[in-house]
Amino acid sequence: MTALIDLDELARRENEQTEWKENVADIDDVVATLTAFANDLQNLGGGYVVCGVREDKDKHGFPALVRVGLTANRLREIEGTVLTRCRDLVSPPITPLVEELDTPDSQLRILVFVQPATGTAHTFRRRNDGAKHYVRVSRSTIEARNGTLKDLLVRKGALEPWDRRPCNGATESDLDLLALREALQRMGIFSHETGVEPYLSPDVQLSAFVPPLLASEPLTGVLRPRNFAVLLFGRETQRFIPGAVTYFSIYTGGDRSDPHAERHDLAGNVLEQALRLQELLDIQSYTAFDKTDAASPNVIKYPKRALYEAMGNALAHRDYELPDPTRLTVFSDRIEVASPGALTTGIDIETLRTGTASPRWRNQSLAWFFSRMQLAQAEGQGIPTILRSMREEGCPPPTFEADTIRVLCVLPAHPRHAALRDLRSAEQALALGDLETARIQVERVLASDSLNFRAIQLFAEVQHARRDPEAVSAWIRQHLDQIESLPPQVLVQLAEALESDQAIDDHQQLASKLLSSAARGRLEERELRRIAVAMSRAHDYQSALALIERNLLEHPEWQTNPSLRQLRGDALIGLAKLCRTTARNRDIAEATRQRAWREFHAYLDRAEHDLRDAIAHSVDQNLGDQIQRNLDYLERLRRDNQPPQKRASRSRRRGHRG
Repeated sequence: MTALIDLDELARRENEQTEWKENVADIDDVVATLTAFANDLQNLGGGYVVCGVREDKDKHGFPALVRVGLTANRLREIEGTVLTRCRDLVSPPITPLVEELDTPDSQLRILVFVQPATGTAHTFRRRNDGAKHYVRVSRSTIEARNGTLKDLLVRKGALEPWDRRPCNGATESDLDLLALREALQRMGIFSHETGVEPYLSPDVQLSAFVPPLLASEPLTGVLRPRNFAVLLFGRETQRFIPGAVTYFSIYTGGDRSDPHAERHDLAGNVLEQALRLQELLDIQSYTAFDKTDAASPNVIKYPKRALYEAMGNALAHRDYELPDPTRLTVFSDRIEVASPGALTTGIDIETLRTGTASPRWRNQSLAWFFSRMQLAQAEGQGIPTILRSMREEGCPPPTFEADTIRVLCVLPAHPRHAALRDLRSAEQALALGDLETARIQVERVLASDSLNFRAIQLFAEVQHARRDPEAVSAWIRQHLDQIESLPPQVLVQLAEALESDQAIDDHQQLASKLLSSAARGRLEERELRRIAVAMSRAHDYQSALALIERNLLEHPEWQTNPSLRQLRGDALIGLAKLCRTTARNRDIAEATRQRAWREFHAYLDRAEHDLRDAIAHSVDQNLGDQIQRNLDYLERLRRDNQPPQKRASRSRRRGHRG
């Protein structure tokens, strides 16, 4: 047997890559399957067609192979005919590798065709039939049609992705430049000096992941906006893309039989639709009431983040070539989000349900804009965010369904169980100043559910109000092995609860560990600000500075954010003060003290640059006043803390003048 192919090993693999043929009744079936392996829609690398072997099962039900074998004449006939048809009837031609394997009978052999994946989309013309594209789906070879054919052509580069194609009939005048300007401002990349004109050039890209907004027709030179530009910034988006509408319906019951349903038909560009949908979903996020006690509302019925992500995914990843609308339907016990189109090729329903699907885009340009405008997560984070948000709020897990028509996400409403009533009562007791009652009720919830995120946050708030960091420290140490699973906002609140008037090194070290864990991974802007503030309060200025600078590199659009520039300036001032302490320490070497003075002023110079940029970009009067106070403090630090030789020089000058 050849060392290149092991039939037993092939039998143990998934059969998407292997086709077993006992008698080879129809050679066209072999050529069609080889063409499908070359097309490699599932990105598996190709496959094998094994002739002269029957797939069977042993007595235990496991795969077993029966090596039937082929005679020498039949083997040569099959090999010659298959290779001839691969050359003459497949376009572009393919040339599979051929291997012969021995059988127990020396007069019979097994024929194996090995076809690697190629970078081209191939067609095969069967006898008495036209040329067709074939693909492998599960264990079957089928003709690629409709969406499957488009996916294949896009994957092979024979067809540009739909969102990148020029929109037929649309011109530059069909774009709303005000909408484009507002989007650029939200992303933090708009410049008043250049305006939006540079982005209307067919040669200017916003990102390596996004082509120019307009494309020039090869023959006429007419500028046509691409489909994603019409979706995002079109004046009359539905005139060019009829399916780009959203229906938002509300039923008071559990099905669509309610005659008094409320429906909102949302048109306009998809950015306008997304912002309007956020407003409508915000209402649903706060409308959970306990019918047994109308005066005592429950906590959140649906987490906003899960609602936003489900909506963003539906708009960004749907098939806009279909005329069907995106549908968000609210029932008494759930919200259904239906996105037209089948799952993107390469994603199966099981990995979607578990949040482990690899990042795949149907509309990459559209998804990029949604991510940069914080309307949806990027890089495959949307589904994991939905799963995590629902879990954090105590909601049942979402369900996902998919077929050839749509992808459906169902978000169940909060079950309003007894623990939430306890937490609501604890919140009321905390507001009334009854800290002991609040503590008892929160700890009762934690005793039965130690990782209830809302309970942990309320526990930290109660202990912070009681000025009892030791209780927080004891709880953290008891659950150290589970701390890493807590979301950033919970970790920050625990760290803040460890603060006290009398600093304890043990508590500070624990708080620093919590903040370090919270700083990992991708953070939203408000989470970044809160963690950086907590780090600075704990005098961990170096970690705060490193955290801010790392996120500014990851998010260039935040570079001019006045709040973040102020926080970086504050961290630099904190480092300058640490240098001042070193410079004043007479027990260390003079050279070290001089170096500390130099670093002190270097940190102040960098802080001043950040604070002046922050105040220049700030439109918030309160923030501007705070930044100005920081600048005044910085000047006092600089004036009152000069290196020894400068102070001595000033004293000599004053003496000389006297």
